Amino acid sequence: MLRQLITILHGILSVGIVGLVLLQRGKGADAGAGFGAGASGTVFGARGSATFFSKLTAVMATLFFMTSMSLAWFATRPEARAPDSLVDKLVTEPATPAPAPVGVDGDAVPQLTDPASAPAAPAGE
Repeated sequence: MLRQLITILHGILSVGIVGLVLLQRGKGADAGAGFGAGASGTVFGARGSATFFSKLTAVMATLFFMTSMSLAWFATRPEARAPDSLVDKLVTEPATPAPAPVGVDGDAVPQLTDPASAPAAPAGE
């Protein structure tokens, strides 16, 4: 259940990060673009301006990395792995034989494999 929830959150975060990156304008699109290709860094400084979208992208990227690490942890846990096929499931589950039925006096009841070979009922009954 938790693994599925983290997987869904991981997908939502990935789509959100892509959307936020596409909504943001590049540094060269502002006033620095008029000074040449490499001069935009001098107008905005070494770091640039931190807008709401850039901060939100950083937060979503951090959450994305956290969900990535948790999904990797879930994938490496041996008890979380389910059998891949029905054959694997049958091989991993040991078969236990059924106990032999016991009669009223405590003796074992003989098992018949073919109902046609059963002794016939007495004719008088």
